[in-house]
Formats: sequence, structure tokens, C-alpha cells
Amino acid sequence: MNNTNGKIDIRSLSLNALQEHFIRMDEKSFRAKQVYEWLWKKSCFSFNEMSNISKELRTKLDANFIINNVKINSSQVSADKTIKNSFILHDNHLIEGVLIPTPGRMTACVSSQVGCSLTCKFCATGYMERKRNLNPDEIYDQVVLIDQQARQHYGQPLSNIVYMGMGEPLLNYANMMKSIDRITSEDGLNMAAKRITVSTAGIAKMIKKLGDDDVKFNLALSLHAANDEKRNTIMPINEQNSLKALAEALKYYYAKTKNPVTYEYIIFDGVNDNIQDAMELAKFCKHLPCKVNIIEYNPIAFASYINAGEDKVEAFAAYLTKQGINTHLRRSRGKDIDAACGQLAIKEKGKLAEV
Repeated sequence: MNNTNGKIDIRSLSLNALQEHFIRMDEKSFRAKQVYEWLWKKSCFSFNEMSNISKELRTKLDANFIINNVKINSSQVSADKTIKNSFILHDNHLIEGVLIPTPGRMTACVSSQVGCSLTCKFCATGYMERKRNLNPDEIYDQVVLIDQQARQHYGQPLSNIVYMGMGEPLLNYANMMKSIDRITSEDGLNMAAKRITVSTAGIAKMIKKLGDDDVKFNLALSLHAANDEKRNTIMPINEQNSLKALAEALKYYYAKTKNPVTYEYIIFDGVNDNIQDAMELAKFCKHLPCKVNIIEYNPIAFASYINAGEDKVEAFAAYLTKQGINTHLRRSRGKDIDAACGQLAIKEKGKLAEV
């Protein structure tokens, strides 16, 4: 990828491609390996910081290449210690990433697209236009920056990553996969794939592709209803990816990978909160080994959805548990900040527009 000033985005190059560039620059190919290590293993955002590279070569790199690194635009810290970030990209688009500290783990929630095209009715990002896909390095940078926050604020490194921020990861499949390769590779961040979860709104053919690619990371499906009519209303993508199609794709995925699936289920008041809904969900869960995360909703200004009452949530969870389904209640994080996906980016985008 070339920048407007003619410089090449150096992190868009594979090691082999970078070595070819170095040979054309009359540099030894092993120097390319050194630079590659600085970029991906040491997460270096500046050629000047590459201390084992000669000043002459650093000048040459600066003349020919650019590092389009992501920067923190603003951060909000919640009373529960959640940190919500808006990140600014090289082209001034804004995305979001969240650090979620809980006992025993530090989790980064990262974005995969600028905005989203899926128009889920409960999600702030669903009310934003999708501008573009994120590049692999832009996803990787979110992990690096949030890891730095975890170490700085809480004295611990990241332990987990969830692709549950802005955008639909499976509609940015190639870049999502490349980012995970850089995060998990020994010459990258060397994190375990089992510590990574990719969340999808449900793209059946791409779920099958995950199976064909025999992925090692975890898969979560934002379900929110196990009834086509209700799910069509909440998540319009269901009209092209019915529950029957999703069940078939998930069974295919499980047959290929042997990875159980997590179903994310927000219980909305008067929408999907009765025992009939729980019965339908329990039936859907019988397709393959899975667990259900019941998630407390973080309301947004654009939507009329609110949380179901505590008694209904507990009755819903109790029914699933009685059916032998591994069920967890997940409390909302960052209620006192703009923690719902897309909220902070929308607010910060408005501020930038005023400047």
C-alpha cells in the first residue's frame, strides 16, 4: 500500500517482500529481518527507535516507507476500572478499543472495521456507516496500545483478546486472519490463539470458511434470539443467514475444528426475555457443544431497547442451566462511560467535525 506521499506502508509487506525491497536498496536481506522484528515483535512505531540499525539505513527507511500506526485519541476510565479508548487512524477515521480488567484476566476488545454495515438495532455501531475495513496492523496496534494500558494502570499484561468492537470481523476476513497471525506468531506478539475470541453476527458461509481454515482461536455468535422472526427484527442480517443456515454452518465448523462455540445473548425487556425464548435457545444449543453468555445490555440513545428485569434474567439463566447448558451471566462494564460499542467514536467524531 502506497501513501499519498509515495511512501510504502512498510507493515503491509511480508518479510519476503521487505527483503526484496532491501536488496533493491543495496542493503543486506538480513537487515530486513531486523526491521521486521522491530515492527512486529517489538511493536516499534518509529524507524529512529531501531537502535541496531545504522543511522544511514534509518534515513533510507524514512525516505521510502511509513509506519501508519494507530494513536489514542481519547480515553475514559470507568469506576469499575474499564478503560474505553477512541483510536485515530492515519486517515483520521476513529475506531474504538476497550480494556476490560476482571479478576484473573486482562481483556482487550478490539475493532475490525470503521463503522459497520450490519445495522443491528441495539448496537451504536450499527447506526454508523461502514467507511472501510481495518488493515491487519491497525487491529494489531489496538492490542499493543491496550496491552500498554494494562501494564501501566494495573501492572499486568493482556491475557485475552476479543474481536467484539466496531465492525463485523468475518466481513474483513483476510485482514482479521492476518492480524491474528501477527498477534500469535513467535515473530509477533506470541499470544496463544486460545486466548483470542472472534465474535460474529452470523455470516454462515464465513463460519464454514473458519472451519476449512481449521482456526485455533475461539468463535462467538451474537445470537440474541433463537427464533427467526425475532432475530430478523433485532439483527436484519438474519434474513440472509437464517438460524437453520447458521446451525448448519456451526455444525460444519465444529466438525472441522472440534472447538465449542459461545452464544452471546442479551436479554431485552419484552423482546426475548420469556421462558419460551429460553426454550428456543436451549433447543438451538443442542446442535453442538457450546456455552451461553447472558449479557447485560448497555443502553444507547439511538435504540429503544432496555434490559430485562433481574427476575426474568435469573429465571432465563436458571432454565438454561436446568437443561444442562453451560450458562454465564456477564454484567455490563463501563456503565458510567460511553462503553457500548460505537458510542465513544460517534461522540468523538462529532467533536472532530466541530473543530
